[in-house]
Amino acid sequence: MLARLVPAPLVRWFARPYVAGASLEAGLAVARKASEEGLLTTLDLLGEDVTTSAQVDANVAVYRRTIDALAALPAAMRPSVSLKPSAFTTRDPGGVVGPIESLAALARERGVALTIDMEGHRWTDLTLDLALDLYGRGFDVGTVLQTRLYRTADDLRRIPRGMRLRLVIGIYRESSRIAMVEKPAMKRAMLDAARFLVARDVHVEFATHDVACVETFAREIAPRAPRSSEVQMLLGVPRKALQRRLVSGEYGVCIPVRLYVPFAIGWRDATAYLRRRMAESPNVTWLVLRNLFSR
Repeated sequence: MLARLVPAPLVRWFARPYVAGASLEAGLAVARKASEEGLLTTLDLLGEDVTTSAQVDANVAVYRRTIDALAALPAAMRPSVSLKPSAFTTRDPGGVVGPIESLAALARERGVALTIDMEGHRWTDLTLDLALDLYGRGFDVGTVLQTRLYRTADDLRRIPRGMRLRLVIGIYRESSRIAMVEKPAMKRAMLDAARFLVARDVHVEFATHDVACVETFAREIAPRAPRSSEVQMLLGVPRKALQRRLVSGEYGVCIPVRLYVPFAIGWRDATAYLRRRMAESPNVTWLVLRNLFSR
């Protein structure tokens, strides 16, 4: 409810540090700057929860342009691509398979890594099944698991050796029947999941801004698999010093840091994206309001 009360101009103003801009070119510019600072990136189009087939077609077209643009960059600095299943279907969840498989095929042809993002718990089975199927058929496809869900302990066992898996605590509002609600338990679960995956030779993408969690991962877990571990953070979150410590090897091994770079085709989508995040997570709403007043 509170998310709808914040005027759109203020939402856009707040969102600017967290969204690369209102064009693919803006996203690419942020990726280039991050590369100059020694960081990796993944680009994500803000266009999920579509309601028309025209929106699906537009999202596919933008992602095809994105993959082609990334393929032209040197491999060492080439961003990956992240996408959300709900950006590719209006009603039937199964409708995402065709569009995403076509983009995975293009990404493989162009040498661009692709990650299928995770949304609310209702998407878990479809997302995981699709990602595992594509990876099993030779596509460079990774996915995401929310460690606060109780089911994740079993889902981790399905991830094969060598696959990329982004671990997140999860920001979606979930029932206490299916998800942890206490923050200390969530953090322990995330670290336990990372230990489990590293032992199975899975490429772990540890995505959180919690400094204590990141430092534990850097000191205790990543050194066991220095070539298949990285830390991921959202664009705009002030963790520059921590990022420098990770990539410089201050924790005993150089750990790559990848920024998650959202971009939109027009600020309307960017505003809608932030409103959804505010509605899904009360913490995001209060962060927005606090930043508005502090600015």
